[in-house]
Formats: sequence, C-alpha cells, structure tokens
Amino acid sequence: MTDFLAGVAFFLIIEGLLYAAAPSFVKGLAAILPDFPESQLRIGGIIAMGIGVFGIWLIRG
Repeated sequence: MTDFLAGVAFFLIIEGLLYAAAPSFVKGLAAILPDFPESQLRIGGIIAMGIGVFGIWLIRG
C-alpha cells in the first residue's frame, strides 16, 4: 500500500509540475483533445501504461 500511495504522490507532483511550468500548453492540449478519435486516445493510454509498467519493472527488478 505504501508503494501505491508513493506512486499517487509522484503522479500528483508530475501533474502539478506540468500545470505550473506550462499552463498554456496544457490549455492548448485540452482544447484539441476532443478532436482526436477515442480509439487514438485509448491506444495512446495503453501505450503509456505499457511504458510505465516496463519502467517500473526495470526499476524494481
């Protein structure tokens, strides 16, 4: 459970950093996201999850 909470905390740190460092980029991205087909967003999400799982596998062994 501690690892899960640490992961959530790191997610919030990275998310907050993105909003703090580049708010105009985030607003622009939010504006164009509805134009993408759901299938592309889903595939992008699956790829991101796969990269994350692979990264954790590499780091944690």
